[in-house]
Amino acid sequence: MTVLAQSGPVEAGQLHRTIDWRGAFWVASGVPALVLFSIGGISGTVGTPAFVIWMVSVSFGLIQACTYAEIAGLFPSKSGGASVYGATAWLRYSKFIAPLSVWCNWLAWTPVLSLGCSIAAAYILNVLAPIPSFTETSPQVLAWLAEPANAGATAAEAIAALTAAATPAIRDWTLYSGSLGPVHFSMNAVFVIGVILMLVTFAIQHRGILSTANVQKFIGLAVIVPMLIVGIVPILTGQINWDNYTPFVPLAEAYSPEPGAWNIAGWTLVFGGMFIAAWSAYAFETSICFTSEFKNPGRDTVRAILYSGLLCLLLYTLVPFTFQGVLGLEGMLSPSIADGSGVGQAMAQMVGGSGFVTTIMIMLMILALMLAINTAMAGSSRTLYQGAVDGWLPRYLSHVNEHGAPTRAMWTDLIFNLGILAIACADAESFFFILAVSNCGYIIFNFLNLNAGWIHRIDNGHIRRPWRAPTILIAVGCLLSYVNAMFMGAGAKVWNPWALWAGLIAAALIIPVFCYRHYIQDGGRFPTHMLDDLGITQEDLKVRKAGILPYLTLAAGLVVVLVANWIFVI
Repeated sequence: MTVLAQSGPVEAGQLHRTIDWRGAFWVASGVPALVLFSIGGISGTVGTPAFVIWMVSVSFGLIQACTYAEIAGLFPSKSGGASVYGATAWLRYSKFIAPLSVWCNWLAWTPVLSLGCSIAAAYILNVLAPIPSFTETSPQVLAWLAEPANAGATAAEAIAALTAAATPAIRDWTLYSGSLGPVHFSMNAVFVIGVILMLVTFAIQHRGILSTANVQKFIGLAVIVPMLIVGIVPILTGQINWDNYTPFVPLAEAYSPEPGAWNIAGWTLVFGGMFIAAWSAYAFETSICFTSEFKNPGRDTVRAILYSGLLCLLLYTLVPFTFQGVLGLEGMLSPSIADGSGVGQAMAQMVGGSGFVTTIMIMLMILALMLAINTAMAGSSRTLYQGAVDGWLPRYLSHVNEHGAPTRAMWTDLIFNLGILAIACADAESFFFILAVSNCGYIIFNFLNLNAGWIHRIDNGHIRRPWRAPTILIAVGCLLSYVNAMFMGAGAKVWNPWALWAGLIAAALIIPVFCYRHYIQDGGRFPTHMLDDLGITQEDLKVRKAGILPYLTLAAGLVVVLVANWIFVI
């Protein structure tokens, strides 16, 4: 099963075997930066237990990674990640469930482009056109109050008037804005900057995975080291206030500092936190998106996901713990932390810096977000590419350029995310709606792929595995698939009342897409090469050794989602 580096020329339309596990590790090094997307949102929703949410979530991710590492080893010639490897397990049981896995994984990963660009663009706008800051003792405020026309006015009124007058007009500019169902959209200055960042990301990846990995290595070092410093220095310097971890109860109401209780409403908020944390904390599984680009997939696959997971375990434990210990609940509830715009400044304060240090931290925040954006485009574009190669998605996505980059899939990612970017740039509510809908897809993908582990064991147990996970971890992963389903059913509503249903509708969009490819483009048959790694033919797909168990699994998962949605209310 081991595949060595290609010694001859690469055939047209194929990805290039040019990296080892270290390259995949650096491409996936953008995942730790995802904690900065929702660290404020989870704290504002859950309250004091938020730091434990991150610890538990990333631990779940490590356990689940064992299943993904095993099934990835079955397919040394495929790219696109765990969703592609798991889809083949479901193929025997339903033509429509299999592509659902690939589609939902892409729905989960691709919005990182738009969400990350919206935050990074907001930072850049703050640097280029900052909102002026005044205090009660500022000379401008005192002069304003001294004017006869403002007699009797308060300092707060003076600050508001001066801030409005001195705020750069570009911050209120928009080419077009409006509403779309439960969300708003705006083509404002942040949107324009975000589009430029997307194009920069495209240019980096146009030269293939080796070039992307090399760029990610340098950006990754520039980001991971400061995140470690921010996670460790406050602990060593005694800045942690241990009272900030008590009382250990969820909030009574999201974004309100009053403590609640461990009742139905409290658990609903906690499950909402676990639901949205999964989007970030499980995401290092993207390190196995590059199996067909590994020089030695049998060795590199498990190492890539293991070391990426350990890095995430460290940073997802340290950073939320330190943020909460230093800022406290009141600080974490700050709007600038919730929307991400104040995270860079908060990181500078944690290491005792101001002025120049703050500027450096903001620059590093932008780099961290670019790191995550690069990771997302690399992974999600390869999911589209492999989905097209294997017959799930339209054929045009299977094209690669002379550098081995799936450029048509990358363009599809970029164009799709232009619309998502306009929504993410509108307001925080719209931002988290996109995040919640995206994560519904991610939970569906996780459910299908964690159960694909034992289905592959039953149907394809005869195939050699370069790395075989302990059976107990396959079983625990199966159990976690239902835990994740509960998080989705109970927790999606915390972020938006329509998030769960919008997520299910978005997932169902694969049906017409797959029908077009399979029945119109391919005449009802899959490409002959799709099953080569398993050594079986399409006739072999009629043999279903697992019997009705996969169908019972799907039914039980749906029941868990619906029951959890009914029981857990805010």
